Amino acid sequence: MIAQDIIIRPIITEKSMLGATEKKYTFEVAKTAGKVEIAKAVEELFKVNVKKVNTLNVRGRLRRQGRYEGYTKSWKKAIVTLTEDSKTIEFFEGMM
Repeated sequence: MIAQDIIIRPIITEKSMLGATEKKYTFEVAKTAGKVEIAKAVEELFKVNVKKVNTLNVRGRLRRQGRYEGYTKSWKKAIVTLTEDSKTIEFFEGMM
């Protein structure tokens, strides 16, 4: 897989923006990607040094629209921590 296939999108929430001040960034990633692949993809895309990667699988939630119901898609979330000497990711700086 190439880096663009591994990192799907950044997660922009209030909680994830608080983590950005501590150099912790949150991304939606491919379900098949491992921690090492995620770290290499973030280093390649954003030119930063990754210290640690935490991952978790998010289950789909039950949603209803009138009498019809179904589940949202399941996805994988990665919280990437950068090293202290690494630069920040510019994309998240405009959000804070």
